[in-house]
Amino acid sequence: MNRREFIQLSAAAALAATARPGNIIAADLKAVADDSATPAFWKLATTPPMGWNSYDSYGAMVTESQYFANAQYMRDHLLPHGYQYAVIDYLWFDPWQAPRDIRHHGPLAMDRYGRLLPVTNKFPSARGGAGFQPVAEKIHAMGLKFGFHIMRGIPRQAVAANTPIEGSTFTARDAADTHSTCTWNNDMYGVRGDTPAGQAYYNSLMRLYRQWNADFIKVDDLSRPYHKDEIHAIRGALNHFAPSIVFSTSPGATPVSEGTDIEHNANMWRIRDDFWDYWPLLDNMVDLVAAWRGFAGPGHWPDCDMICLGHIGAESVGGPRMTHFTMDEQRLMMSMWAVAPSPLFLGMDLTKMDPWTLSLIANPEMLAVNQDPLGAQGMRIAKHGPLETWAKHLHDGDVAVALLNRGSNNGQHVTADWTSLGMPAKVVVRDIWNQRTLGEVANHVSLPVAGHGARLLRVSRVQ
Repeated sequence: MNRREFIQLSAAAALAATARPGNIIAADLKAVADDSATPAFWKLATTPPMGWNSYDSYGAMVTESQYFANAQYMRDHLLPHGYQYAVIDYLWFDPWQAPRDIRHHGPLAMDRYGRLLPVTNKFPSARGGAGFQPVAEKIHAMGLKFGFHIMRGIPRQAVAANTPIEGSTFTARDAADTHSTCTWNNDMYGVRGDTPAGQAYYNSLMRLYRQWNADFIKVDDLSRPYHKDEIHAIRGALNHFAPSIVFSTSPGATPVSEGTDIEHNANMWRIRDDFWDYWPLLDNMVDLVAAWRGFAGPGHWPDCDMICLGHIGAESVGGPRMTHFTMDEQRLMMSMWAVAPSPLFLGMDLTKMDPWTLSLIANPEMLAVNQDPLGAQGMRIAKHGPLETWAKHLHDGDVAVALLNRGSNNGQHVTADWTSLGMPAKVVVRDIWNQRTLGEVANHVSLPVAGHGARLLRVSRVQ
C-alpha cells in the first residue's frame, strides 16, 4: 500500500486501522520511502513549512529594516518552536512607495537579462547588483531560511527592450505570451512555459535565485486560472538548477481537479484567494480543507494561507489593526490549520506581538499536531448542522480531534466517540488549548464549544 492509497481510505477504515498494535502507520512511512514515484522535491518539506511573510502587515512596502526586525523576533522567540522561513512578499522590485497606487507604470529594477532585482530604496544591501544575496546571508546567520515572492511571467519592460535570456540564444520576446496577463498587476506578461524559450527564462531565474541562496519562493498569479505550462516549467527549472528551494504557488483557489498535477509540482499551494480576518472566510475554509482531502502528505501541502492574527494591516491591505477575529475564532482557526495540516506562515507584525497571540501560535501541543511526521490529513468524521468533529492520525497511534461549533450559539456540545475514531473503549484525553489532561474517558467525549469556536484534543490509548 502506498501513501496515496492510505490517505484515500474511508474515514472509518483508516481510523480503525490505528486501533491495532502494529498498525499501518509504520508500513505507510516505509511505503513512502520505497515509492519510486515519489518526487525528489517532496523531501524538502516533510512537514508543513513554518515561518513569517511580510504581506499581511506591510503590503507592497516592506523595507529591509522592517524585514530584519521581524526576522530577529522570529529568531529570538519562534525559531525554537519550528518557525524558520522569513519571506519578503510583493513588489520588492518596484521603487514606488505610495501604498494605494501600485500600478503606476514606473520602471522596475531589472538586470540586463530581464530578471527583476530588489530596489535599493527598500533594500539598500542590494546595491551594486548584489540582489538578495546579502539579505540571505544575514538571515542564514540567524539560523533562519530566506524566501521571497515573485510574479508569474516575464517583465513587460523586458519584452519592450527584448532583453537576452541569460544562458541561451533566446530573447524576452521569444519567451513572452503577451496575451497572458494578470488581472490585478500589470508588471508582467506570461511565459510560454511549453517552449524552449519559456523554459530558458525560468531556468535563468532559478540560476539567479540559487546564487542568492534562496530557500523558498512564492510564485503569484499561477493558480487562478491554473497555468499548468508555467508551473511545469518552474518545476523543471528548480529540479535542474535550484533543487533545494521550496516552491509555493499563489493565489487560490487552486482547482481541486488539478490536485494530482499540483502535488507533483509544488510543495504548497493555496486553496483559496487571500485569507483575511473575517468570519465568513474562516467558516468557508473548513469546507475547503475537506475538499482537498487526499492530496496532502510529506513534501506537498494544501495551503490555507497566512495566519492573520495579532497586529496586521498595511495601508494597502486594510489598514493597521488588531485582528478582527474573536478569541474563539482564533482557536478555531489554529485548530483547523493544525489538523488540516496547513503550512503555518504568520502574517502579523512580530515586533508588536502580544502574549495571547504568542500563546496560540507557539502552543507546543498544537504544533506537534500540525508538524506530526506521518503527515496525515485531517478528516471530517461527523457533522450535525454547525457542529463538526474532525480527526487526524498521528505517527504514534494517537488521534488529534477538533470539535468545531461553526454556529453562533455558545455552549453547544460536540461529541467524539471512540468507536468512530477506531480507538479502544477507554482512552486518555488531553485538552490542547488548555494544556491539561481530562483523564481516562470511556466511550465518548461530549464537550461544550463556544460559538465560532473549537476544542482541540489529543486522544491516546491507556498505558
